[in-house]
Amino acid sequence: MSVLLLEAFHGGSHQQLIDLLQANIEDCVTYTLPAKKWHWRARTAALYFMQAIPASPSYRVLLTSSVLNLAELVALRPDLGRLKKILYFHENQLVYPVRKSQERDFQYGYNQVLSCLVADTVAFNSCFNMESFLSSIPSFFKTMPDHRPRDLDKLIRPKCQVLYFPIRFSNVTRFLPEHKLQNRPGQSQGDDITQRQKVNDLVDQRRTDGSLLSASEVSSDSPEGCVRTQSLTVNRRQESGGPHQCEPAQFPPSARPLRIVWPHRWEHDKDPELFFNTMLKLKERGFSFHFSVLGETFTDVPDIFAEAKVRLADHILHWGFLPSKEDYLNALCQADVVVSTAKHEFFGVAMLEAVHCGCYPLCPKALVYPEIFPAEYLYSTPEQLCKRLQAFCTRPGIVRRHSVKVDPTLFSWEKLGEKFKDLLAFDCQTMPEQNSAEVRSSEPAEIHLGL
Repeated sequence: MSVLLLEAFHGGSHQQLIDLLQANIEDCVTYTLPAKKWHWRARTAALYFMQAIPASPSYRVLLTSSVLNLAELVALRPDLGRLKKILYFHENQLVYPVRKSQERDFQYGYNQVLSCLVADTVAFNSCFNMESFLSSIPSFFKTMPDHRPRDLDKLIRPKCQVLYFPIRFSNVTRFLPEHKLQNRPGQSQGDDITQRQKVNDLVDQRRTDGSLLSASEVSSDSPEGCVRTQSLTVNRRQESGGPHQCEPAQFPPSARPLRIVWPHRWEHDKDPELFFNTMLKLKERGFSFHFSVLGETFTDVPDIFAEAKVRLADHILHWGFLPSKEDYLNALCQADVVVSTAKHEFFGVAMLEAVHCGCYPLCPKALVYPEIFPAEYLYSTPEQLCKRLQAFCTRPGIVRRHSVKVDPTLFSWEKLGEKFKDLLAFDCQTMPEQNSAEVRSSEPAEIHLGL
């Protein structure tokens, strides 16, 4: 157990990274806390890990996300302070959007700066994340009344590097409708003909009651399962009366209304108000479309969701989190356009997953998006977003024939995995002299864990 993986908020992309590393890095051990009550995790996780992690002379490397106050942990556990300490930033609190400047809690950003100062390596999931953090440090500490520290960004920058978040992309060919199969990069003509025949065969399969088979009801182990399809969806409502997969089945795939997907957390920093206001404008102007809202929900859901569910009921295809990864990917594959309205995004796993599933991306011309997406997929104002979607509603074939000029595999585990393995490798010669000598010593000092 030479690699110690810690995650104070084990959910979403934080969980995905830990799970990937645990599955692909030899000789590692993981300690996590559930993804609940983020603010309390950021405040108190160091105390939990102080008691939860047993002392061991075999630890060599520690990796944690920036949710944990690493400075507190290594002060409480000096034996862990002697390890090679890697801090990974999924997001940073210095530029996290708040509704009013008075609402920003100084402590969370302060904790992240302290963690950087005690870490040996600080990795960020994007250039935007790194530069926005480092450039904000001087102004962040101006909020202190006096005795402000200076040049902390210059102390931290030499430790920093960009290491994009690694996504384990699934093979979604079995979910793709015919037009996406034709646009798929690397799809040969022979493969395409065979694929289309399988799609056509599956469309005719029905249950004994006459309704269409859903994707999850075709076994992936069967020959037919390699091409699941929901080009025609089941028209049904949830027992609660909420909309779910409500697209009329009479539309053939080539003529069906535009399908839009918003696959983000149901929180204010993703600006759901902008998305739903845009959907309401499309409805008021008489455009034909359907949309899905697939993100996770947490404790406080913005009021706009309940309002939009009622006012846009006739346009909703999927509503709510899909716990099955296959169902989630299938929903992405059936969408034409994926929209981000985020005011806070440092990488954007959901957008890249949607592009992998053949969706045309529309993103703000801000945050991390210009780093990943070409200019043709960016919008500058809410009006531009609405106009783009209006054009696509009028001519959905534009996006269905389009081959997206983004290569998601650049952000795949297959592409980035070796870089993470190199990062987690331990080399005594690369460590500070004092740390190397301490690591080579026999046993850590006795620690009273208070268990």
